Amino acid sequence: MLRIEDLRRASGLGLIVAGTAATIGVIYGYDLANIAGALLFITKEFHLSTVGQSVVTTAVVVGEVLGAIVGGPMANAIGRKRAMLLLSICYTVFAILGAVSVSLTMLVAVRFLLGLTVGISVVVAPVFVAESSPAQIRGALLVLYQVATVVGIIIAYLVDFALARSGNWRLMLGLAAIPAVAISLVLIRVPDTSRWYLMKGRREEARRSLSRVDPEIDVERELDSIQQEMRSERGGQLTEMLRTPYLRATVFVVGLGFFIQITGINSIVYYSPLIFKAMGFTGNFSLLILPALVQFASLIAVIISLSLVDRLGRRPILLTGIAIMILANVLLMVVFALGKVGGGLTALGFMGILLFTVGFTFGFGALVWVYAGESFPSRLRTLGAGAMLTSDLVANVIVSAVFLVVLNTLGGVGTFGIFLVLAALALVFVFKLAPETKGRPLEAIRFYWENGGRWPEPTSSTPNPESPRIPESTDDQ
Repeated sequence: MLRIEDLRRASGLGLIVAGTAATIGVIYGYDLANIAGALLFITKEFHLSTVGQSVVTTAVVVGEVLGAIVGGPMANAIGRKRAMLLLSICYTVFAILGAVSVSLTMLVAVRFLLGLTVGISVVVAPVFVAESSPAQIRGALLVLYQVATVVGIIIAYLVDFALARSGNWRLMLGLAAIPAVAISLVLIRVPDTSRWYLMKGRREEARRSLSRVDPEIDVERELDSIQQEMRSERGGQLTEMLRTPYLRATVFVVGLGFFIQITGINSIVYYSPLIFKAMGFTGNFSLLILPALVQFASLIAVIISLSLVDRLGRRPILLTGIAIMILANVLLMVVFALGKVGGGLTALGFMGILLFTVGFTFGFGALVWVYAGESFPSRLRTLGAGAMLTSDLVANVIVSAVFLVVLNTLGGVGTFGIFLVLAALALVFVFKLAPETKGRPLEAIRFYWENGGRWPEPTSSTPNPESPRIPESTDDQ
């Protein structure tokens, strides 16, 4: 948890990084949700069919997949700061171009480019935050990024509601440029990360950057530690992830990334107004404020999850979240089976969407990057996280592309019946493959995979779960 005394000890630059992290998260969240309200009016202006609505929504997600692929190499080539500065400028331009689009073709093209910048930022921003933040507040800032994403979603729904009476979808999309401009101004003052400077052999600049971000740290010792870690990471190869003992870990992170999205969370974010409309809700308040209230509840859920994850463990949190999603799918199937909302069905329909989102945020949403960061030894960690993110985005493309078509073809019962089956499969998958890493040193987690997906009995050659470290040399044996 972020404590007041830690904030007081942090440098001013460290707090600027905190603000930067929050702004990036808000941009990402706003981009996820602003299309939800705008689509109600874009559909009328451009006379969109169901397929056309899906194309407008999916264009961003397709761009995100490509952005996620090029984000890492781009950040390594030109630096974290320059990459984020370039992205914020491009995002500003594309947000404005989307707002002034004169045709469906132009809108789809611009939203693809917008997705490209978002996909790169999803990869670069957490790295930028983790490598720039003072040690005493690093974990809190990474949590802040997740929380800020939900805040961005809430802001998008509220903006959509405020502009719904006028139907001004152009302003809904264009307002995304404001936080992008703000982050550009902030980034000008922030140095690149000490880790990137060391990657480029620029130790003096790395020393200055680290001393500015965390004045109380032993700079030379920390730089030596970073260089040692970087040397250990150079041995990581994709082929190692595809053979024993780490094939099981690869199947787990790729499968987890896929289930996170294929179970349907972004169909709720992108299409909440249309889902509420299909259940019989009417009026701008019901279609836009109710989704915002759902996101408020999800914000509380992620905070609760993050406060419990190191006490209850990863598996109980994740399995509970998926079980809540299963219950939500059952409720939504009942609502659609009984017909239009009214009376008790109104509350039941809202509760179904609420539980779906809360269950996701409590489980999948809170733990995705925990498992991405814990499942592999250091030399494979970046590759593993990239594999999970790519799998996640591919599933996101599938869901955003077909959801409306499936909803109109099979109806709500069939659509949420499919999500019910997928959530049940996710529950079995997590139960069978997810390791419980609570209290385990990062260096020890590799022994779980090397022992066939079981924790070995403590011996002189394997670390005790309560031990803070194991000898550095064992990581590459």
